[in-house]
Amino acid sequence: MSETHFGFQKVDEAQKAQRVRSVFDSVASKYDVMNDLMSMGLHRAWKAYAVAVANVRDGDRVLDIAGGTGDLARAFAKKVGPRGTVVHTDINEAMLHQGRDRLLDEGLVLPTSICDAESLPFAADCFDLVSVAFGLRNMTHKERALAEMSRVLRPGGRLLVLEFSKVAPPLAKAYDWYSFNVLPRLGQWVAGDADSYRYLAESIRMHPGQAELKAMMKTAGFGHVDVHNLSAGVVALHVGIKC
Repeated sequence: MSETHFGFQKVDEAQKAQRVRSVFDSVASKYDVMNDLMSMGLHRAWKAYAVAVANVRDGDRVLDIAGGTGDLARAFAKKVGPRGTVVHTDINEAMLHQGRDRLLDEGLVLPTSICDAESLPFAADCFDLVSVAFGLRNMTHKERALAEMSRVLRPGGRLLVLEFSKVAPPLAKAYDWYSFNVLPRLGQWVAGDADSYRYLAESIRMHPGQAELKAMMKTAGFGHVDVHNLSAGVVALHVGIKC
């Protein structure tokens, strides 16, 4: 039996995807409210920065992985215009439905697909940009997912990974206290689910730091990778260019 991490627990690899799915099934309806509360609204600035760095243009083809409630998909759709395409995907049906409904309410009809980032149902070399925001850390085989993202990008295409990362050491103690004391209580109060937000805090600690993720991206086929630390490393944006 091969094991992997689910937060601080070790579980059978075959069980992780289902357990992650259960977490997001539980929090889907309160996901956006909790993001605003947990980050004090900063998640909007982090995503806006990622969109600015992406610099997508009219007519570009974009794949948004783990797109959830559609924040990045919406922003990219406005940039690529009617000649471009933004494909909004997530492995979790409840999250994808939340995002699709929000986009439809705003008059945006985007191709939407439930799919696993470790086995993307798209042809090679077909996207100009692939993005994944706050989703990579939940994937069982991150190397496999990064290789798939590289495969579907055209040569010279870019991958944006926006994810929680390793915070600057002077802030580590305060950040740990907030993560393990405040987040679960907030999750219980707003979403009726402390355990999912305890998992969130644990999954961040188990995720590769800035340098390790950069090395993983290079191994997956990205010849150049830039790292942008945001909010003292609470979040990092990795930008890779496919060879």
